[in-house]
Amino acid sequence: MEWIIKTMQAAPELAIFLTLALGFAIGQIKIKGFGLGPVTGVLLMGVLIGQLDIVISPTVKSTFFLIFLFAVGYSVGPQFIHGLKKDGLPQIAFAAIVCVACLVVAWVAALIAGFDIGNAAGLLAGGNTISAVIGVATDTINQLSIGDDQKHAFINQIPVAYAVTYIFGTAGTAWFLASVGPKLLGKNIVEKTKEYEKSLGGSINEEDASLEYAYDGTTFRSIEVTNDFFTNGKTVQETEDMLVQKGWPVYIERIRPANGGAIIQDPTSDMKINKGDRLVLNGPIDTLISDENSIGVEVADIELLDFQAEAIKVIVSNKAVIGKTLLEMKTTKERHGVIIRKIHRGKVTIPLLKNVTLQRGDILEIEGRKVDVDRFANYLGYAQRPTNVTDLLYVGLGIFLGGILGSLTLRTGNVPLSLSASGGVLIMGILFGWVRSLRPTFGAIPEPAVWLMNNMGLNIFIAVVGINAGPDFIAGLKAAGVSLFIAGIFVSLVPMLIGILLGRFVFKFHPAITLGACAGARTTTAALGALEDSLQSKVPALSYTTTYAVGNTLLIIWGVVIVLLMS
Repeated sequence: MEWIIKTMQAAPELAIFLTLALGFAIGQIKIKGFGLGPVTGVLLMGVLIGQLDIVISPTVKSTFFLIFLFAVGYSVGPQFIHGLKKDGLPQIAFAAIVCVACLVVAWVAALIAGFDIGNAAGLLAGGNTISAVIGVATDTINQLSIGDDQKHAFINQIPVAYAVTYIFGTAGTAWFLASVGPKLLGKNIVEKTKEYEKSLGGSINEEDASLEYAYDGTTFRSIEVTNDFFTNGKTVQETEDMLVQKGWPVYIERIRPANGGAIIQDPTSDMKINKGDRLVLNGPIDTLISDENSIGVEVADIELLDFQAEAIKVIVSNKAVIGKTLLEMKTTKERHGVIIRKIHRGKVTIPLLKNVTLQRGDILEIEGRKVDVDRFANYLGYAQRPTNVTDLLYVGLGIFLGGILGSLTLRTGNVPLSLSASGGVLIMGILFGWVRSLRPTFGAIPEPAVWLMNNMGLNIFIAVVGINAGPDFIAGLKAAGVSLFIAGIFVSLVPMLIGILLGRFVFKFHPAITLGACAGARTTTAALGALEDSLQSKVPALSYTTTYAVGNTLLIIWGVVIVLLMS
């Protein structure tokens, strides 16, 4: 054991990876559905390993934190910029007010409790579950005109306050929004949400199968035409119109004529279908089973089904598509033969309701025959073909330019006013992410790479914070633990109460939209999941994406502001 300790002291990078491993192991443990999560787990393990007198260069911490912030900005950039347009302004304004409330409540609570700068920053970070505040506040404290010992003391208090307040910040907020929030917004919220879902094109009765997210994949079936409907022949268009009346797009992909002619690969809309012909139908499995009786009987025709199918993700960038509803997209000729499986907007999957509109930067999962998928992908924007290559030129340039932007400083007396390198990188990440949504031909960062930059960047940063703060952590916890926990409850819940009242009486949002916007403004994905379960609907996700982008930006920047206010 002594040898292992000395090895980690000589090679502190090993201590970082041990902290990551143990932290993720602890974070994955759940009791009655609740767990600490990886970030808190890594922080606590870092504190524990930090008792071994391990010193890690602050450059390591800063480097990984900047990688994390660029990935955050890159991810939310399209939603953040899109929200600045007219239709998104109410949600932008709502999120901004809630974020200001998060800052003010944390500041006032810190003043009342007599906390120092470090505890105030940690209270803001943990109470609002925004881990990045730790790094931004640290950068700002390092710029203050105070002694190094005092800077060290303040910086080491941040993770203490964060750890004490984070648990209630996560679990308490999810409980409040899912259980108390609906009661504050009136009666019969579940029923009202279902009605709102209907207004967006949700399922009204069994014949209106417009909720496409109930479908889980494209199915191709070969059917032999036997129905008397085709006695005198029907065109492909007439047949598809007959099938689509049930609310689902069902497409005829190939035809084998009854007279023994060659298989028709790409039937035109005016081509005739007669009894005895064999067709390949493309559509949802439950619809195809019911439509089988409308046409004929299923047959095993291997040769007829022998063609290429493809499922890909596409970034929406075509101006002609932006603003269109899914109902309009259903009848677009370029979509013929293609099923829309999912729409990803930011970090969430939004419900596929008929009146939901497409936004720039949305990622659509589509599936169908390769020729049809390629045509529709070109119409939508840019196909994300599977790749493991990250545009490191784009990443490196973005982080460098962001750091330069953040280093610009104005001084008011002894107080420096700047975004800090971390704030600058976050803003540059937003701009680079938005530019990528406009011109998807460059700046690619595959989804797994974004995940790695997010999680590896943040958790290595947190690991170093915990290790460096380890020796002082216990003393800080004893000094202010109880008062921090109580203050954290107010910091977590008061802004959510303000948000609920704002949504109901000022912005007059639908209750489900209000609750989703509250979760987004506070960037609490756990609360969104709890809301969707509580309301039995995915409607809250519609307001989560824009407000999440705003919250993820402003709450991180508040790390600078809280230090300046407290100093």
